Amino acid sequence: MAEIKTSPQIKQIDCIRIRVADLEKGLSFYRDRLGLQLVWHTEGAVGLRLGDSGAEIVLTLENIPMEVDLLVESAESSAVWFAENGGKIILGPFETPIGNGYLVEDPWKNQFVLLDAAKGFLKTDAEGNILGNMTVAPDDK
Repeated sequence: MAEIKTSPQIKQIDCIRIRVADLEKGLSFYRDRLGLQLVWHTEGAVGLRLGDSGAEIVLTLENIPMEVDLLVESAESSAVWFAENGGKIILGPFETPIGNGYLVEDPWKNQFVLLDAAKGFLKTDAEGNILGNMTVAPDDK
């Protein structure tokens, strides 16, 4: 087994992004039938809380394959760490609504987005409308 060059940097799964053709039908399934809680919404996407964790399922109208986003302290240093330990940086840096991201790939061609919350997690009202960013983690609000 290869030596780990630094301590693990992946904190948790931030979200699993899933493409749907219709947000209302996606909400009908994931929220109304499976019981996931609506956290936020935009015209093209909705975030649904996964249980008691800070992780979300994000339903999106974007034509993208399913994507797993991993929350890290610093997207840049974690992408370098990932590459130094046998992975590969595919794309980045890029901005996200909460911070910065890098698309990385493991030795088996599985891709992940490493993202940080440098801008702060999304602040929403009771209906899930995005009001801006907050500086505390969702579990701390």
